[in-house]
Amino acid sequence: MDAAQQEATARARELQRNWYGEPLGALFRKLIDDLGLNQARLAAVLGLSAPMLSQLMSGQRAKIGNPAVVQRVQLLQDLAAQVADGSVSAAEATERMDEIKKSQGGSVLSNTTQTTSGSGAPTVKRVVREIQSLLRSVAAAGDIIDAADTLASSHPELAEFLRVYGAGRTSDAVTHYQSHQS
Repeated sequence: MDAAQQEATARARELQRNWYGEPLGALFRKLIDDLGLNQARLAAVLGLSAPMLSQLMSGQRAKIGNPAVVQRVQLLQDLAAQVADGSVSAAEATERMDEIKKSQGGSVLSNTTQTTSGSGAPTVKRVVREIQSLLRSVAAAGDIIDAADTLASSHPELAEFLRVYGAGRTSDAVTHYQSHQS
């Protein structure tokens, strides 16, 4: 690889870090390791071609162009966290990955048919997932925890919010949200 290619790869990885919280190579390797996948299976679940996944991992491409794929990445990250904490078994994870693969992804912008319950109000789980997605799109869980630790003495309520919504499990965040709505 010549100097220009190395510079372009470094620039792409920096863009990925800004957009996705870390370079996609590192993010995808974690998913592969945590969920027991190979690159071909990960590409299939995400809805990418194997060459496209390879280009994203190596930094030859910076951006995931399809918002549905970005949402599937987030769903896989959530699933990997649940597998890691033992709340989802390997067998259940395989089933969930098949569901994720079939998902069309929602609109990146709010869409009332996707974000509301029968009563027209946003579902709690959807609100929580949107908050988590926004926080996780700008920082990795470890960075969010570090920020929470920094804020703990001066703004304990904000620190708790960051821990629960930015780095916590969805079910814990839903419980937290519901307990603060009364």
